[in-house]
Amino acid sequence: MIAFSNTVKRYPNGFEALKGVSFSIERGEIVAVTGHSGAGKSTLLRLAAGIELASQGSVLVNSQNVSQLKEAGLAVMRRNLGLVFQDHKLLFDRNVFDNVALPLSIAGFSHLESGKRVRAALDKVGLLNREKAAPITLSGGEQQRLCIARAIVNRPAILIADEPTGNLDQAYAETIFDLFRSFNQVGVTVLLATHDESGLERLNCRRISLERGNVTA
Repeated sequence: MIAFSNTVKRYPNGFEALKGVSFSIERGEIVAVTGHSGAGKSTLLRLAAGIELASQGSVLVNSQNVSQLKEAGLAVMRRNLGLVFQDHKLLFDRNVFDNVALPLSIAGFSHLESGKRVRAALDKVGLLNREKAAPITLSGGEQQRLCIARAIVNRPAILIADEPTGNLDQAYAETIFDLFRSFNQVGVTVLLATHDESGLERLNCRRISLERGNVTA
């Protein structure tokens, strides 16, 4: 499903965020990437999502070498991904419903099908009663759940999340981790970066530990 092989990410200033990383994630698995700030967690997730490309080695997603895909191929690949990053990128000039509907609009879904999927996604994250609300009126936890609804509305095979509970209190964090577990239980492959030890215990999943760009466990 996802495979890194001797993957190096080197930036123009010479800094190596990842130094020959190798690991694989099987279909239907849930894996947490852990490590100190600056260890390379976010870089690893961006490579898996095709947002950045490897400098050396390979990143395979669904048997496709991400670095060899052209922009059109990357766009097709990302339709099978749900992405939740620390900067929410919510559209504050649109309501909750329209924020979640955006990926479906881009993909060309009909208005009827889009409405069904959006409401199903909002119901899954407990925001169905807020579909007409402005994102700015939502709490931090609700905004994060809105991002998750947008990430899963396409019914992706892979969900990638970078520190999804980083700015949330414990109760909200537990809700988010429970959501990821529920997605995984219906077959979604989940790759997330987190430093939340209680959340990791809640997920009880395999860990990949990074230290200064190297896999240590």
